[in-house]
Amino acid sequence: MTRDIPTSIDETIALLQGQDYVCGRDLGTVAFLALKLGKPLFLEGEAGVGKTEIAKALATALGRRLIRLQCYEGLDASSAIYEWNFSAQMIAIRTAEATHMADRDALQDELFTGDFLIKRPLLQALEPHPEGPPVLLIDEVDRTDEPFEAFLLEALSDFQVTIPEIGTIRAEEPPIVILTSNRTREVHDALKRRCLYHWVDYPDFETEVAILRARIPDCAEALSREVVAFVSRLRGEDLFKKPGVAEAIDWAQCLIALDVLSLDAELVSNTLGALLKYQDDIARIAGSEAARILEEARLGLAAE
Repeated sequence: MTRDIPTSIDETIALLQGQDYVCGRDLGTVAFLALKLGKPLFLEGEAGVGKTEIAKALATALGRRLIRLQCYEGLDASSAIYEWNFSAQMIAIRTAEATHMADRDALQDELFTGDFLIKRPLLQALEPHPEGPPVLLIDEVDRTDEPFEAFLLEALSDFQVTIPEIGTIRAEEPPIVILTSNRTREVHDALKRRCLYHWVDYPDFETEVAILRARIPDCAEALSREVVAFVSRLRGEDLFKKPGVAEAIDWAQCLIALDVLSLDAELVSNTLGALLKYQDDIARIAGSEAARILEEARLGLAAE
């Protein structure tokens, strides 16, 4: 069911919470402003802190289609907008030859119409949708190169693209645009200036407990707090890749699958693969280090 854009910060936060997305007032404020002003929202932060999830939550809550452009090195404008269905065009050409179609100009015109156009995410996002403008997620924009950034700069300014054989296609209503970056490299200031910017940090202790409670209702309160306390301490270690909220949720789900009621050092060591994704990090933490971090986490919980 389609919903109207929220009219306040509190309504925006409640809208997200209705999709089990727990956020602070700072993120709720910038999300509300992006929706109200129709400006792209640029979310930057470590991997696994919920940047992509906010786009999914907004799309579901508003009843809009989610269109995702997953960025990667070497992505170019044509791959993001459209491409021609060459195999279908070849079949049409051979059919015309077999039927002795004489008008080659007419055939050429037919070959470059919407019937042979494969629409990629950016073009899909500019089209009208019965439920209203879609949510366009441009995910991990920091993985692309500068030429694609320059193209995005123009596309997000005018919300239009040009297909030489067809012409310019402009959005009747601009999509709701969310860009994410894991900051593997700096994104150009010119692109950021087109957007409202927010740094998505690791949540504080109580917020992360609330996230686990929302995402995994079967996780007992005591175990949730132990998990969050341990993960919070683990992020303070010298690791190649610190665990995000997504990894904390995965770990909690693993612990529930093992019928765990409380953490112990051996169990932590045996399940580190749910939290850490590099062997050097796992080797560094397993064993005595896991026991030390767990003890510090429990002392911190006892001091609350």
